[in-house]
Amino acid sequence: MSVGSVVPYCGLPPAPADLAATWNVDPPLLMVLTLAAAAALRLPGPRRRAGLAAVAVLAVVFVSPLCALASALFAARGLHHLVLAALAAPLLAVALPAARPSGVAAPLGLSSLVLWLWHWPALYEAVYRDAGLYWLMQALLLASFVWFWRSVTSARTAPVTALLAIAAGAGQMGLLGALLTLAPIPLYPVHAAGALLWGLNPLQDQQLAGLLMWVPAFFVYGGYALWATRRLDRAAFE
Repeated sequence: MSVGSVVPYCGLPPAPADLAATWNVDPPLLMVLTLAAAAALRLPGPRRRAGLAAVAVLAVVFVSPLCALASALFAARGLHHLVLAALAAPLLAVALPAARPSGVAAPLGLSSLVLWLWHWPALYEAVYRDAGLYWLMQALLLASFVWFWRSVTSARTAPVTALLAIAAGAGQMGLLGALLTLAPIPLYPVHAAGALLWGLNPLQDQQLAGLLMWVPAFFVYGGYALWATRRLDRAAFE
Protein backbone atom coordinates (compact mmCIF):
# COMPACT_ATOMS: atom_id res chain seq x y z
CA MET A 1 0.00 0.00 0.00
CA SER A 2 1.45 3.38 -0.90
CA VAL A 3 1.60 6.26 1.56
CA GLY A 4 -0.89 8.17 -0.55
CA SER A 5 -3.51 5.41 -0.20
CA VAL A 6 -3.35 5.29 3.59
CA VAL A 7 -6.52 6.48 5.37
CA PRO A 8 -5.64 7.14 9.04
CA TYR A 9 -8.21 6.94 11.85
CA CYS A 10 -9.02 10.66 11.71
CA GLY A 11 -9.47 10.63 7.95
CA LEU A 12 -7.49 11.83 4.98
CA PRO A 13 -5.34 14.95 5.46
CA PRO A 14 -7.62 17.96 4.97
CA ALA A 15 -6.74 21.11 3.06
CA PRO A 16 -6.92 24.35 5.08
CA ALA A 17 -10.25 25.32 3.47
CA ASP A 18 -11.81 22.01 4.53
CA LEU A 19 -10.53 21.80 8.11
CA ALA A 20 -13.57 23.35 9.83
CA ALA A 21 -15.81 20.57 8.50
CA THR A 22 -13.64 17.69 9.73
CA TRP A 23 -15.21 16.97 13.12
CA ASN A 24 -14.87 13.33 14.15
CA VAL A 25 -18.30 11.88 15.02
CA ASP A 26 -17.23 8.26 15.41
CA PRO A 27 -20.12 6.73 17.47
CA PRO A 28 -17.99 4.48 19.75
CA LEU A 29 -15.72 7.42 20.58
CA LEU A 30 -18.66 9.71 21.35
CA MET A 31 -20.22 7.01 23.53
CA VAL A 32 -17.01 6.57 25.52
CA LEU A 33 -16.69 10.32 26.06
CA THR A 34 -20.35 10.58 27.09
CA LEU A 35 -19.97 7.77 29.61
CA ALA A 36 -16.78 9.38 30.93
CA ALA A 37 -18.57 12.71 31.38
CA ALA A 38 -21.46 10.97 33.16
CA ALA A 39 -18.99 9.26 35.49
CA ALA A 40 -17.23 12.57 36.16
CA LEU A 41 -20.54 14.19 37.14
CA ARG A 42 -20.84 11.67 39.97
CA LEU A 43 -17.51 12.70 41.50
CA PRO A 44 -17.28 15.14 44.42
CA GLY A 45 -16.18 18.78 44.14
CA PRO A 46 -12.71 19.36 42.69
CA ARG A 47 -12.52 15.82 41.34
CA ARG A 48 -15.72 16.38 39.34
CA ARG A 49 -14.37 19.60 37.83
CA ALA A 50 -11.09 17.93 36.94
CA GLY A 51 -12.89 14.96 35.39
CA LEU A 52 -15.17 17.13 33.25
CA ALA A 53 -12.22 19.26 32.17
CA ALA A 54 -10.33 16.10 31.19
CA VAL A 55 -13.26 14.90 29.06
CA ALA A 56 -13.41 18.32 27.38
CA VAL A 57 -9.69 18.16 26.57
CA LEU A 58 -10.09 14.64 25.16
CA ALA A 59 -12.95 15.88 23.00
CA VAL A 60 -10.73 18.62 21.62
CA VAL A 61 -8.02 16.07 20.81
CA PHE A 62 -10.18 13.35 19.27
CA VAL A 63 -13.44 15.00 18.12
CA SER A 64 -12.50 18.52 17.03
CA PRO A 65 -10.72 19.23 13.72
CA LEU A 66 -7.42 18.83 15.57
CA CYS A 67 -7.89 15.09 15.02
CA ALA A 68 -7.99 15.51 11.23
CA LEU A 69 -5.22 18.10 11.30
CA ALA A 70 -3.00 15.51 12.98
CA SER A 71 -3.49 13.33 9.90
CA ALA A 72 -2.06 16.13 7.77
CA LEU A 73 0.66 17.65 9.94
CA PHE A 74 3.17 15.96 12.18
CA ALA A 75 3.22 19.27 14.05
CA ALA A 76 -0.44 18.77 14.95
CA ARG A 77 0.41 15.27 16.15
CA GLY A 78 3.10 16.75 18.38
CA LEU A 79 0.55 19.16 19.83
CA HIS A 80 -1.86 16.23 20.24
CA HIS A 81 0.72 14.33 22.30
CA LEU A 82 1.58 17.36 24.41
CA VAL A 83 -2.09 17.99 25.23
CA LEU A 84 -2.66 14.35 26.19
CA ALA A 85 0.47 14.09 28.32
CA ALA A 86 0.49 17.49 29.99
CA LEU A 87 -3.21 18.49 30.18
CA ALA A 88 -5.59 15.52 29.92
CA ALA A 89 -3.43 13.15 31.97
CA PRO A 90 -2.90 15.42 35.01
CA LEU A 91 -6.60 16.32 35.04
CA LEU A 92 -7.50 12.63 35.06
CA ALA A 93 -4.92 12.05 37.79
CA VAL A 94 -6.70 14.61 39.98
CA ALA A 95 -10.15 13.19 39.15
CA LEU A 96 -9.31 9.61 40.09
CA PRO A 97 -9.25 8.37 43.71
CA ALA A 98 -6.02 8.73 45.66
CA ALA A 99 -3.36 6.33 44.48
CA ARG A 100 -1.45 3.81 46.53
CA PRO A 101 2.24 4.64 47.02
CA SER A 102 4.22 3.49 43.98
CA GLY A 103 7.18 5.83 43.75
CA VAL A 104 7.87 8.03 40.75
CA ALA A 105 10.66 6.14 38.99
CA ALA A 106 8.52 3.44 37.35
CA PRO A 107 5.75 5.75 36.03
CA LEU A 108 8.34 8.28 34.85
CA GLY A 109 10.24 5.56 33.01
CA LEU A 110 7.14 3.99 31.45
CA SER A 111 5.57 7.27 30.31
CA SER A 112 8.87 8.38 28.79
CA LEU A 113 9.30 5.04 27.03
CA VAL A 114 5.79 5.15 25.54
CA LEU A 115 6.25 8.73 24.34
CA TRP A 116 9.55 7.92 22.66
CA LEU A 117 8.17 4.71 21.13
CA TRP A 118 5.31 6.74 19.62
CA HIS A 119 7.94 8.74 17.73
CA TRP A 120 10.03 5.83 16.53
CA PRO A 121 9.52 6.31 12.75
CA ALA A 122 8.74 2.68 11.86
CA LEU A 123 6.19 2.31 14.68
CA TYR A 124 4.76 5.75 13.98
CA GLU A 125 4.05 4.78 10.38
CA ALA A 126 2.40 1.53 11.51
CA VAL A 127 0.22 3.47 13.96
CA TYR A 128 -0.72 5.93 11.23
CA ARG A 129 -1.86 3.08 9.00
CA ASP A 130 -3.76 0.95 11.54
CA ALA A 131 -6.71 2.22 13.62
CA GLY A 132 -6.39 -0.57 16.19
CA LEU A 133 -2.74 0.17 16.78
CA TYR A 134 -3.56 3.89 16.85
CA TRP A 135 -5.96 3.43 19.76
CA LEU A 136 -3.61 1.05 21.56
CA MET A 137 -0.86 3.66 21.48
CA GLN A 138 -3.27 6.43 22.51
CA ALA A 139 -4.41 4.36 25.49
CA LEU A 140 -0.83 3.52 26.49
CA LEU A 141 0.25 7.14 26.23
CA LEU A 142 -2.66 8.47 28.26
CA ALA A 143 -2.58 5.71 30.89
CA SER A 144 1.18 5.92 31.43
CA PHE A 145 1.04 9.69 31.89
CA VAL A 146 -1.97 9.43 34.21
CA TRP A 147 0.11 7.03 36.32
CA PHE A 148 3.02 9.48 36.23
CA TRP A 149 0.91 12.46 37.32
CA ARG A 150 -0.88 10.42 40.00
CA SER A 151 2.50 9.56 41.50
CA VAL A 152 3.69 13.16 41.27
CA THR A 153 0.53 14.69 42.79
CA SER A 154 0.10 12.06 45.51
CA ALA A 155 0.17 13.48 49.02
CA ARG A 156 2.48 10.59 49.88
CA THR A 157 5.14 11.79 47.43
CA ALA A 158 7.67 14.13 49.00
CA PRO A 159 7.65 17.61 47.42
CA VAL A 160 11.34 17.35 46.47
CA THR A 161 10.69 14.01 44.77
CA ALA A 162 7.72 15.45 42.89
CA LEU A 163 9.79 18.44 41.77
CA LEU A 164 12.61 16.22 40.51
CA ALA A 165 10.15 13.95 38.68
CA ILE A 166 8.52 16.93 36.97
CA ALA A 167 11.94 18.24 35.95
CA ALA A 168 12.88 14.83 34.56
CA GLY A 169 9.58 14.59 32.67
CA ALA A 170 10.10 18.01 31.15
CA GLY A 171 13.68 17.12 30.30
CA GLN A 172 12.84 13.94 28.40
CA MET A 173 10.05 15.62 26.44
CA GLY A 174 12.27 18.60 25.70
CA LEU A 175 15.07 16.31 24.53
CA LEU A 176 12.70 14.51 22.16
CA GLY A 177 11.46 17.86 20.85
CA ALA A 178 15.02 19.08 20.34
CA LEU A 179 16.00 15.95 18.42
CA LEU A 180 12.99 16.35 16.12
CA THR A 181 13.74 20.04 15.63
CA LEU A 182 17.41 19.55 14.85
CA ALA A 183 17.16 16.38 12.76
CA PRO A 184 18.66 17.08 9.30
CA ILE A 185 16.13 14.95 7.41
CA PRO A 186 12.36 14.35 7.67
CA LEU A 187 11.61 11.14 9.56
CA TYR A 188 7.87 10.76 8.93
CA PRO A 189 7.10 10.45 5.20
CA VAL A 190 3.42 9.67 5.87
CA HIS A 191 2.95 13.40 6.55
CA ALA A 192 4.72 14.63 3.41
CA ALA A 193 1.59 15.17 1.31
CA GLY A 194 -0.36 16.69 4.18
CA ALA A 195 2.43 19.13 5.01
CA LEU A 196 2.52 20.31 1.40
CA LEU A 197 -1.23 20.99 1.55
CA TRP A 198 -0.50 23.39 4.41
CA GLY A 199 2.42 25.11 2.70
CA LEU A 200 5.17 23.31 4.60
CA ASN A 201 7.79 20.90 3.44
CA PRO A 202 8.15 17.71 5.53
CA LEU A 203 11.25 18.94 7.36
CA GLN A 204 9.59 22.23 8.32
CA ASP A 205 6.57 20.31 9.60
CA GLN A 206 8.84 18.10 11.71
CA GLN A 207 10.75 21.10 13.06
CA LEU A 208 7.51 22.78 14.07
CA ALA A 209 6.42 19.59 15.86
CA GLY A 210 9.71 19.49 17.73
CA LEU A 211 9.41 23.13 18.77
CA LEU A 212 5.86 22.55 20.04
CA MET A 213 7.06 19.65 22.19
CA TRP A 214 10.14 21.55 23.30
CA VAL A 215 9.15 25.13 24.13
CA PRO A 216 5.47 25.00 25.23
CA ALA A 217 6.17 21.83 27.21
CA PHE A 218 8.83 23.73 29.15
CA PHE A 219 6.28 26.32 30.28
CA VAL A 220 3.55 23.77 31.04
CA TYR A 221 5.87 21.62 33.12
CA GLY A 222 7.25 24.80 34.67
CA GLY A 223 3.78 25.55 36.00
CA TYR A 224 3.62 22.13 37.61
CA ALA A 225 7.11 22.70 39.03
CA LEU A 226 5.87 25.91 40.68
CA TRP A 227 3.08 23.88 42.28
CA ALA A 228 5.63 21.39 43.63
CA THR A 229 7.79 24.26 44.88
CA ARG A 230 4.86 25.70 46.82
CA ARG A 231 4.33 22.27 48.39
CA LEU A 232 8.00 22.26 49.33
CA ASP A 233 7.71 25.71 50.90
CA ARG A 234 4.66 24.70 52.92
CA ALA A 235 6.43 21.53 54.10
CA ALA A 236 9.40 23.60 55.28
CA PHE A 237 7.18 25.57 57.66
CA GLU A 238 5.28 22.61 59.09
